Amino acid sequence: MLKLLGGQTLRVIAGLGDLALFTGESFRSAGKSRRLGRRIARAVYEQGTLCLPVILIVGMFTGLVLGLQGYYVLNRFGSAGLLGALVSLSLVREMGPVLAALMLVGQAGSALAAELGIQRNSEQIVALETMGVSSHGYLVAPRLIAALLVFPLQTALFVAVGLWGGSLSGSLLLGVDSGVYWSAVERAVEAPDVRECFLKAATFGLLTISICAYHGFNAHRCRGATGARAVSASTTRAVVHSSIVVLVADYVITSFLV
Repeated sequence: MLKLLGGQTLRVIAGLGDLALFTGESFRSAGKSRRLGRRIARAVYEQGTLCLPVILIVGMFTGLVLGLQGYYVLNRFGSAGLLGALVSLSLVREMGPVLAALMLVGQAGSALAAELGIQRNSEQIVALETMGVSSHGYLVAPRLIAALLVFPLQTALFVAVGLWGGSLSGSLLLGVDSGVYWSAVERAVEAPDVRECFLKAATFGLLTISICAYHGFNAHRCRGATGARAVSASTTRAVVHSSIVVLVADYVITSFLV
């Protein structure tokens, strides 16, 4: 039992080391990549524009649910006027960065892992390296740079739509005065809360896109799977591992900043 546990622990540590080296090599090779700006713009389109519908829908219904649940909890204690503070702090400090990152992983991250896995499976990555092109700089670095830009912006949009959804629940459906709601939002949210939100978003973006790219890039190393099955397995692992890392990183960052 101890031998099995030790071997698994060593594999996890080795995997984390490989991921760190993979990410570092990607950033180091970014300067050598041709047409980097164009590829970053493409990555921003993939992670930003294409993911806007899911961010808007999930953000809206998150705010609606927070408004409903928050009102019934606060109303028990005669504090319905604090609904705006509850919704805003919940979204800014926790739910906005976490849910936006999970949605982006589910759409953009899975697509990235599958794309790189197919390119590895069809030997396109090998062809790039044979031509002297850095596959890390050409395929991975633009996605990582784009994630540092897109994830905070998508999170800000998620929070804004969620606040509006909370206002709809509280003001239109439950009778909370709109001015009271937005005044509570203004009083509750402070600069440190916003900084924490953007820090989490950028961290989640870097970690999740690195993990998704790593699994897709190394799809050929999947044990017990080859070809299409390797691509499928690597994509599944990318989404699962990224989702777990988001929650772990959220706890770590929160524990340091609270």
